[in-house]
Amino acid sequence: MEEQSYVLTMLVANKPGVTSRVTGLFSGRGYNMESICGAPTHDPGISRITIKTKATADQYIDIQKQINRLIDVIKLRDMTNEDRAVKREMALISIELTPENRTELIQIVEIFHAKIVNAGTDSYMVEVTGTEDKIDAMVKLLRPLGMRKLTRSGVLALYRELDDSHRYDVIA
Repeated sequence: MEEQSYVLTMLVANKPGVTSRVTGLFSGRGYNMESICGAPTHDPGISRITIKTKATADQYIDIQKQINRLIDVIKLRDMTNEDRAVKREMALISIELTPENRTELIQIVEIFHAKIVNAGTDSYMVEVTGTEDKIDAMVKLLRPLGMRKLTRSGVLALYRELDDSHRYDVIA
């Protein structure tokens, strides 16, 4: 069976050890997490963990079953091919600044609606938010300019909470 990428999000009790049990479930079965993001929600007693993983279909079914068995997991959702979900990622990218690449760097930042969040004498730090494809495309263009550092948040996902009479789609 062929592996594919999956995105799942879960609401969990916001208490010590919960994230460790979720990650232990993956490592104990030899499954890899491409990214994991976790933080409290609007309710301080609940956290949301979003995981991107590569697995076969059978492995993914097993992952879901095992996560649902964890006592502190309140709700688990598959966001992989969900059209109703908004999925975003954030990256911070440090780029070497030279007189030759300055103009091109600023143009790329503008095209991707990114921000220069730190300007040093020999480097700029850029922040970009968007889909995984958008981040990949920007990284591909910035790499030849002299990428020094890169960090990515991993995917975050939420269902849209809009009814049909008040549907707003914002392009980001």
